[in-house]
Amino acid sequence: MKNYLKRILLLTSVLLFIFDAGVLAEQRLQVPLAYAPDAGKTLTRSPGKVRVDLETKEVTGRLADGVEYNFWTFGGTVPGPIIRIVEGDEVEFHLNNHSSSKMPHNIDLHAVTGPGGGAAASLTAPGHTSTFSFKALSAGLYVYHCATAPVGMHIANGMYGLILVEPEGGLPPVDREFYVVQSDFYTKGKYGQEGLQPFSMEKAIDEHADYVVFNGSVGAMVGDNAVRAKVGETVRLFIGNGGPNLVSSFHVIGEIFDTVYTEGGILPNQKNVQSTLIPAGGSAIVEFKVEVPGTLILVDHSIFRAFNKGAIAMIKVEGEDNSTVYSGKQADTIYLPEGGAIQEVLVASEESLTPMSHQERLSRGQRLYEQNCAACHQMEGQGIVGVFPPLASSDYLMEDLERAIGIVINGLEGEIIVNGERYNNIMPSQRLNDSDIANVIGYISNAWGNESRLYSAPEVATIRASLKSH
Repeated sequence: MKNYLKRILLLTSVLLFIFDAGVLAEQRLQVPLAYAPDAGKTLTRSPGKVRVDLETKEVTGRLADGVEYNFWTFGGTVPGPIIRIVEGDEVEFHLNNHSSSKMPHNIDLHAVTGPGGGAAASLTAPGHTSTFSFKALSAGLYVYHCATAPVGMHIANGMYGLILVEPEGGLPPVDREFYVVQSDFYTKGKYGQEGLQPFSMEKAIDEHADYVVFNGSVGAMVGDNAVRAKVGETVRLFIGNGGPNLVSSFHVIGEIFDTVYTEGGILPNQKNVQSTLIPAGGSAIVEFKVEVPGTLILVDHSIFRAFNKGAIAMIKVEGEDNSTVYSGKQADTIYLPEGGAIQEVLVASEESLTPMSHQERLSRGQRLYEQNCAACHQMEGQGIVGVFPPLASSDYLMEDLERAIGIVINGLEGEIIVNGERYNNIMPSQRLNDSDIANVIGYISNAWGNESRLYSAPEVATIRASLKSH
């Protein structure tokens, strides 16, 4: 009887050992996720069996200052996290749709070889989980996105990210890696209109983007949110374009890309590149060594997208100056083309000009302002803080319009105080006749909260003559 019990215990131990070994054999390495601009860690391991868990969640968040948007997300952020695996990995993918979601979601990973890139196997209702497996056959930097109908709407609302399939042994080592995704948003209200902005299908179909941003919102990587590097370090950017519509002309102001892996491949096939195109649903890898301190500006060089729609990000570089590579400003002198003194045009005979109504004079003044003044003082007269003084609601302008006329005639150099702020810049003389000066001053002094009478051309001529006599 004792021997029989011993045999039973031995057999049970063997079976438990075999079962535990099988469980251990099926255990998978959990893939950590990293959220932009963090790019995670380089992988140097061998390929193996891994598991990815990714949640879809619908959240309300900041699109710009004062502007909110109902984002549909992977991982609760736009873009979704970067997923880093190794070429040859056998991946078990779990897509979890949060119970608070209103929509079903799925995932199309461009790194997957199979129907829909996984979309066909991952359609997931709110509060459910879908599981599928794939093998990472090809190294590269790939986009993933939701592909649930209407596909464009799911992508436009923020459902995209990058998956990096690293070659075994990893990419060549660098000092810093950052994760950046560009995308375009379409809102019912125009750019900057405050409040919770709904998605505009009409604008999206017409490809009229209100916002073009890096990492999900205006200013997501500027100021205090800028990433940092040190002089002498090599920086690698993993850049994606979630779209849904626009192609990115990606450029870093103040740098040249030493190496570009175009279209997300792993072959460094270009050197010394200024800008690189990234299609919607595509990617690129760029590398560069930072040589001098300062702030590098990432832009879409379809430049109105940068300065008027939000496609700006920053890398702040710290370290020692290198004046051989870049000196900074060494001089600031006045440039006078075509000779030394300020040039003047002959003043047209005022009597020969066709008389204009009050409104015609203001319209003429507006056109002159837009042609000659708006580049510095801006279209709405707001100026540029610390550089070009405002004309809108300007105490300096309105307290002495004859002085303003004299500045248009002769220019101005030196410090002035406008609305309590100091400005010290150079305004060149404007080569306008007396009638044009009267009209442009008339427009400026009656726009943007300013209010005054219109000066006449003869009055401007009198001021001009008095300036010459001094």
